[in-house]
Amino acid sequence: MQQQDLLIRDIKLYKAVSKLKKPISDATHTLTEISFVVLRMELHNGVVGESYLLSFQYSPEAIKGALNDCMEAVIGQPVYHTGAVYHKLNHLHEYFGQHGLLRWVQGAINIAMWDAWGKVLNQPIWKLFGTHREKVPLYGSGGWISYSIDELIGEVTDYVSRGFKAVKIKVGSPSWKRDLERLQQVRAAVGNDVNIMIDANQGMNLPDAIQLAKAVSDLNIYWFEEPLHHENFDGFQTLKQQTSISLAMGEREFSSLPLIELIKRKAIDIWQPDILRIGGVEPWRDSAAIAAGFHVPVLPHYYKDYDVPLLCTIPNGVGAESFDWIDGLIDNPMLVKDGFAYPHQQPGWGFNFIDEYLQTI
Repeated sequence: MQQQDLLIRDIKLYKAVSKLKKPISDATHTLTEISFVVLRMELHNGVVGESYLLSFQYSPEAIKGALNDCMEAVIGQPVYHTGAVYHKLNHLHEYFGQHGLLRWVQGAINIAMWDAWGKVLNQPIWKLFGTHREKVPLYGSGGWISYSIDELIGEVTDYVSRGFKAVKIKVGSPSWKRDLERLQQVRAAVGNDVNIMIDANQGMNLPDAIQLAKAVSDLNIYWFEEPLHHENFDGFQTLKQQTSISLAMGEREFSSLPLIELIKRKAIDIWQPDILRIGGVEPWRDSAAIAAGFHVPVLPHYYKDYDVPLLCTIPNGVGAESFDWIDGLIDNPMLVKDGFAYPHQQPGWGFNFIDEYLQTI
């Protein structure tokens, strides 16, 4: 294969939408649309790498514009220069800030490059880094605050019937006592052999978070995710000192610095990187290595079709979050059986969006 064959020739952007019966809410957001921006990257040899980011209804023109602004810097680069392109974009983004939407752009480009490179090598991503395991435990996510009790119980019992051993429930209602009542009913519905996690999406203040953490002590809650604003490091330290609950953080972070700050305060038990927000494969793995150095397990946010292959390549990967939102839009949904996810065997990330569900943007 000639060097020219491995250069990035073109990038196209698309939108895909997963059906949502009605709006869903957590403690801080109401989601009216489950939508995705899909990036397709073509090499001169015809290989196409793909990535997607979860966009909901937010800032579609800003996302499109930010991606388009990076095209000139990426086209013509060798597909295996994933790190070099990441740092090139870092330099270009310095003036307006390397966090936020511009970091998402780096992530989308990086993930598509890795997909294309895996396809060139005819190997799945998880076989490129060295393998620690070949399946990953999943937890069923959802439990939206906007759900009725019947909807909530229906969702968690469905997860259990499908073999899931853990479920996550949203908290952060106007009254923490309502959260407690809902969690009590979930525990009664799923029994004592299923782990329950709770997620406030940064929607609680410290006093209420302490009250809820203490009140659920007899429900055997596995962890408390994002109870406070993600930059309130001292608040997490206080919450950890005053309660016995495990704390999970990471999905809102654009670098590993918050992980380091929380480790210093002994205020994190589970690290949850979001592969798009943190910028792609290399920074995801860098953060996991930092966590491993302090014996912190990694259980990432949302993107199971990317996270499961990467979790198979690190020693401290303990699980992944499961939503089914893209399964009906892609050609090869991930195998999920008895509460475990199995990484794709096909080259690259192992799946592609189906053309008929894509709208050019």
